[in-house]
Amino acid sequence: MSADPKPEETMADAAPAPEARAEESQANSVPSGPIRPAPPPKPLGNQGKDFKAGDHVVYPTHGVGQVQGIEEVPVAGTTLKVIVITFEENRMTLKVPMAKAPSSGLRKLASPKVMDEAMATLRGKARIKRTMWSRRAQEYEQKINSGDPIAIAEVVRDLHRNAGQPDQSFSERQIYELALDRLAMEVAARDSTDKIKATVKLMEHLNKADKSADRGE
Repeated sequence: MSADPKPEETMADAAPAPEARAEESQANSVPSGPIRPAPPPKPLGNQGKDFKAGDHVVYPTHGVGQVQGIEEVPVAGTTLKVIVITFEENRMTLKVPMAKAPSSGLRKLASPKVMDEAMATLRGKARIKRTMWSRRAQEYEQKINSGDPIAIAEVVRDLHRNAGQPDQSFSERQIYELALDRLAMEVAARDSTDKIKATVKLMEHLNKADKSADRGE
């Protein structure tokens, strides 16, 4: 039997930026102005600099991981202190230089207040812009990769479909599932539960929004 593949290991600076998986549709839609660059990561509560082994943390482009410890690695004739983080879902290990941790967006789990706002966002009314899908897909992916649970909740809310709405396209479904997965992982880590139960919790909030829409609220 062949051995399981070793987890991928990379330094944070070398992490490749995910490419947009957008497909163009709605050719008759009215295009808007140029895409604005994603804003820098903002504090989301519990944004401490002190990370220790066992902490669950969020890295914007990879989601929830767990700190394994602090290491010193040789770099250009000197040593660099790095935070070693593992991401179980994609079998990856990331090493983030401690000096760059704040600017990288690495953070501890969001505060209860921020997560409550994310849940309220899920229960809100979807906001769909009348722009080309390729443009909206870029905006959605920027929100997902911001690591902000409120922005990610906006993506889930806007791409969620209830029984009375048209089906999602393949690329809409991909982005929706990625956003739902990222949000569920943070909820699971905060609630000390598994991702399946966290997803059920998120769907309950989305279903409340569906019922409000059916009543015309």
